[in-house]
Amino acid sequence: TDKEDLKKEKKVVCGYPISIFFIVVNEFCERFSYYGMRAVLVLYFKYFLQWDDDLATSIYHTFVALCYLTPILGAIVADSWLGKFKTIIYLSIVYAIGQVAMAVSAIHDITDSDRDGTPNNMTFHVVLSMVGLFLIALGTGGIKPCVAAFGGDQFDDHQERQRRTFFSVFYLCINGGSLLSTIITPILRGQTCGIYSQQKCYALAFGVPAALMVVSLVVFIVGSGMYYKAKPEGNIMLSVCKCIGFAIKNRYRHRSKAYPKRKHWMDWAEEKYDRLLIAQIKMVLKVLFLYIPLPMFWTLFDQKGSRWTLQATTMDGNFGQLVIQPDQMQTFNPILILTLVPIMESVVYPLIKKCGFNFTPLKRMTVGMFLAALAFVCAGVVQLQIDKTLPIFPSTSESQLKLLNMGNNQLEVHLPNNFTILCSKHLYCRFVNGLATDLNVSTAAVNFGIIEPLTSSNYSLLKNGKHTFSLKSGSQSCEYTIKFGFGSSYTIFIPSTFTFGPNCQESVTEVEEIKPNSVHMALQIPQYFLITAGEVMFSVTGLEFSYSQAPSNMKAVLQAGWLLTVAVGNFIVLIVAEIAKLPKKWAEFFLFASLLVAVCVIFSIMAYFYTYIDPTEIEAQFSQEKDEEDEDEKDKMRKTEEHVTKRGSVKSNDSDNAFKLSKM
Repeated sequence: TDKEDLKKEKKVVCGYPISIFFIVVNEFCERFSYYGMRAVLVLYFKYFLQWDDDLATSIYHTFVALCYLTPILGAIVADSWLGKFKTIIYLSIVYAIGQVAMAVSAIHDITDSDRDGTPNNMTFHVVLSMVGLFLIALGTGGIKPCVAAFGGDQFDDHQERQRRTFFSVFYLCINGGSLLSTIITPILRGQTCGIYSQQKCYALAFGVPAALMVVSLVVFIVGSGMYYKAKPEGNIMLSVCKCIGFAIKNRYRHRSKAYPKRKHWMDWAEEKYDRLLIAQIKMVLKVLFLYIPLPMFWTLFDQKGSRWTLQATTMDGNFGQLVIQPDQMQTFNPILILTLVPIMESVVYPLIKKCGFNFTPLKRMTVGMFLAALAFVCAGVVQLQIDKTLPIFPSTSESQLKLLNMGNNQLEVHLPNNFTILCSKHLYCRFVNGLATDLNVSTAAVNFGIIEPLTSSNYSLLKNGKHTFSLKSGSQSCEYTIKFGFGSSYTIFIPSTFTFGPNCQESVTEVEEIKPNSVHMALQIPQYFLITAGEVMFSVTGLEFSYSQAPSNMKAVLQAGWLLTVAVGNFIVLIVAEIAKLPKKWAEFFLFASLLVAVCVIFSIMAYFYTYIDPTEIEAQFSQEKDEEDEDEKDKMRKTEEHVTKRGSVKSNDSDNAFKLSKM
C-alpha cells in the first residue's frame, strides 16, 4: 500500500525510525516547559500580581481545567481536519506565543514608572498573563492527544516491540521533564533581576520554559521531512456522539406505550447504525458510568500545586546545606512516581496476590482514593501546627497601628486590647532612619535608596539567610550584617545615637515583627508520599482497567472521558471553596478529605456490582453472528437464483413447444 511504501522510505537507526528521536526530544522540552511554568504559577499570582490565596488558587485550577478540556478539541481537529502533524505545528506556535506572553507579563520594569520595584499598571500584567495562560491551555491541551499517537504512526505493523519501547521512553521523558523543571524553575524564580530594581525573577522562571517550548517546536519542524504523516480519517468520538444522539432522538420519538420496549436504550439506534458499533458503545458507556465519582480524586490531587505550595510558604525550608523553595516541594511527586511504579508492579501487587487476596483494578483504585484522602488529613494536621506559629492578622473590620519610638527616652503607650499589627507572611525588611542626616542603605539584592531623616523605607522582599547591608551618610559608611529566617519580618532602626565605625553593628536596633517560620517543610513529605501512592494506584490502574474493558477502536473515547474527569475535578475545587468559604485552611483540608472518603464509599459500591467483560470476545461473537447472517443471506440469494433459473428453463421449454406447434 501507499502507507507501507512511505514507511519503507524512512531512515532507520538501530531498528527504529530516525523520526521518533525528534518526537522524543520534542516531548521532553514541551513537558519541561509546561511543568516548569506551572510549578511557580501560584506564587506568581500571590507575590507578583498580589492576589490573595483564594483568587490565586481559583485561577490556577481554572487554568489546569482548561488544559484538560482542550485535548478533546485537539483530537477532533487532528483526526477530522488538519491531521496530527499540522495540528502539532500550529498549536505549538500558539503554545510558544503563550509562554512568551507569560514571561513578558512577569517583567516588573515595564510599568514600574517610579522604579520602586512594584508595577504601577497591574492591569497590563494581569491581562497579558491571562492571555498567555489561555494560549498555553489551548496549545498544551491541543497537542496532548496528538504527539504520542503521531509517534506510534511512525512504526510498521511488524515493529510492535520497538513501538512499546518508544512509548516507555516517551513517558519517561514526560516524568523526566516534569522532574527537572520543578527543580530548576523555582531556583530561577528565587534569583533577583531587574533593570531599575532587583526583585524575584519570575520573568526568568517563565522565560526558560518559553525558550524550551521554542526549542521543542524547532526540533519537531527539523524532523519534518522524515515523518510519516497519516491523512485525517475521521474521529471515532464524533461517530459515537452521533450514534448516541440518534438513539436518544429515536427513543424520544417512540416514547408512546404503543411501541415495545427494547433491552437497552442504545438499541434504538439499530435502525441506522451497525449492531457491532452499538455494542461497542454500550461497553464504553459501562466504563464511563464508573468515571462519575472519579473527579473528586483530581480535586484533591491537583491542589498539591496550589494549596500545598501556599502552605509551604509558611514553613521552614532549611535542610542544612540545602535550602528548599516552597514550589520545589512538588519535586517529590515525580521522584516518588519513578520509584513507586516499579515497586508496586514488581513487589507490592505480586505479594498481595501470593497472600490470596484478589486485588482487582477497581479495588486498587478505591485504595488510591482513600490514600489521597489520608494525604489531606496529613495536610490538615500540618496546617494546625502552622497556625499555632502564625501571628493574628486583623480582619476586614479591624484596623492596625504600628508605633516606633524614635526618641532617646522610654515612651509609655496605653492602647485598647483590640488593636493589632498587620504583619507579613514572607521575609520582608525595612529601615528607619533616626539620624538628622540622609541615610543610604543598600545590599547586593536590594537598594533601599536614600532615607530622609526621621522617615522609613518601604518594605523590601529579601531572600532568607545572611545579608550584609551598606550604610552610608555623606563620607561616612559601615557594614551591618543580619541573618533572616523563612517568613520573618523586620524593622531595623538606626537611632540618633548611631555612630559609624567598625562597631556600628552594636548601635542598630532590630525589631522582629514576625518570627521566622518554625514548622519544617519536611512535615509535608508524608502527604506527598500518600498522594503519590494514591496516584499510582488510582491513575495508572484506572487507565489500565479502562483500556482492558473497552474495544480497541474506542480507546480515544475513554481517553477523552478520563481527561474530562481531571477537568471537572479542578472545577470542583472552585465550587467547594466558593460555597464553603472556610476561614481556616485546616478545616478546608479536612472537608476535602471527608468528601473524597464519601465518594470512595460510593465508588466501592459501584465497583462491587461491576461485572468484568472481555471486549474481544464480545466483538468476536458479533462478528460470528454477522458471518452467519451473511451466510444465510448468501443461501437465500443462491436459492432465489436457482428458483429464477428453473423458472427461466420452464419458460424456455414452453416457448419451444409453442414454436414447434406453430410450425406444425
